[in-house]
Formats: sequence, C-alpha cells, structure tokens
Amino acid sequence: MKHTTRLLSPMVATFLLLGCGGGDGGDEGGGGTGSGLDPNVPPVVDGDWVRPTASTTWQWQLSGTVNTSYDVDVYDIDLFREPVALIDELHADGRTVICYFSGGSFEDWRPDVADFDPAALGTDLEGWAGEQWLDVRDPSVHAVMRARLDLAVDKGCDGVEPDNMDGYDNDSGFDLTAEDQLAFNRFIANEAHQRDLAVALKNDGPQADELLAYFDMSVNEECHQFDECGDLLIFVDADKPVFNAEYPGDLAAAEAAETDICAEAANADTRTLILPLELDDSYRISCD
Repeated sequence: MKHTTRLLSPMVATFLLLGCGGGDGGDEGGGGTGSGLDPNVPPVVDGDWVRPTASTTWQWQLSGTVNTSYDVDVYDIDLFREPVALIDELHADGRTVICYFSGGSFEDWRPDVADFDPAALGTDLEGWAGEQWLDVRDPSVHAVMRARLDLAVDKGCDGVEPDNMDGYDNDSGFDLTAEDQLAFNRFIANEAHQRDLAVALKNDGPQADELLAYFDMSVNEECHQFDECGDLLIFVDADKPVFNAEYPGDLAAAEAAETDICAEAANADTRTLILPLELDDSYRISCD
C-alpha cells in the first residue's frame, strides 16, 4: 500500500478479510488492451465471499509482531509474511482476515520473484528500495497474481488487498493506459471472487466509478489529507467500507491531529485509522 503519486508511505501491506474457494481460469479473452484481458468483462457477482458493510471496523498492521487484541471486525495483514497460525488465531477470535500483496509492483524480497518475465519490470518506485512497477499487460504478471490468490485461499485468508493498482497514473516505464488499468483491476477482482475471496480496491480513486461493481471495499491512504475522500463516497453509498489510513507523523503529531481528522472521517463515513507510516504497532488511533 503506497500512495505513490504524492506520498511515499512505506508499506509492505497486508490485509485480512474473509473467504475461500478455488478456481484459476485463463485470461479474460476479448482484449482491446494488448494484454489479453478484456476491460469490458462483467463483474463476478455470485459467490460466498464475505461482504463487509460501510460500518465494518478494521485494523491494519504490516510490520512488527501483529497485535491481535484489537476489537475490530477485520484485520489487514501481509500475505507472505504472516503464518497460517496467526490467521487461525484471528478467525478463532471472530475476525475477518484480509491479506495484502502488491498487485502492480515487483518486490525483490518476495519468494515468487523468479516467476516474473524480466521484460515486465519497469521503473523503480521512488523511495522504495527493491520495488519496480510492473507491466500489468504481461502474461507472467497475470500468472503470478493468480498464484498469489491461490496462496491466499490456501492460507485461509478471507479476502485480499492488492496494492499499487494505479500504475497507469505513475511513471511506470510502460505506456499504460486507463483502459489497461481497468482491464487488470477487473481481472484481479474477478479472479479473487472466483475463489470466494473478497477484494479491496487500493487507492485509484479516479476509476472508482468504473470499478465499484467489481470490488467489495476501498482501502485508501490519506484521502482526508489529500482531499480525495469524495472520489470514494460511492463505496459508502453502496454500503461498502472505505478503509482509510492517515499518517500525521509521530504519536504527538497524531494526537494533535486526531480531532480534525476524526471529524472529517465522521462527515465522510470513512473507517479511518491514524497510524505510523511503517504500519507497525507503535501507536494506533481509531476514529470509530
């Protein structure tokens, strides 16, 4: 989860939701983007994945030892980093688990790095050592993402939060269009739903209208700071949560900003957390 266009928020993010299932399937045929993915593919709507509501509460922790004591509906944790035992523990406590992975960037510390075609690796993500944008039109990227979704099922995740789903709006090193991004984002959402995994739209507010029917929730970074929450109100109107994180700085700065941030969150009906940029457990202020 990185607000890459303006803010470099260091996150190897992870989300917990609900779901399970199976299925793989091939590229959505039809094309039009040069990727083999169809930007006009209809959403998968039938399945048994969990559907959070606009009032669903959450916790997001992507680094450090996960604190499992928060009384929230959803935990967001890292797909690769966290063990099945943690997911089982959260489930036993009645939590939904969403698992984070990067959908649009290459991270050189992940165990599946050799599965990407080197031609699919683009420019570095500024401020993020070891990360490069991906060509989301590349078949090897599609295959890796299917395998990551299968891993989420195998580990018992209820849903997923694929990060960096807005390469078209960044200097990726590729000539990605808005249509390319829509095709990829819809592909990810449908592949998740075919496995009975809930799926979050990460940032990409400009395409929210066109992606609302495909995604079960929004995960956003600093939509209040950047005055972008309005792009995501359609999720709230559809009774889907906007999970938002704000990063004012250290604990003192967070406490000083709490009143204003939480007033904005109440007005926009976002599920806003005030967190450290590293997404560890050094402090947490919830506006709920």
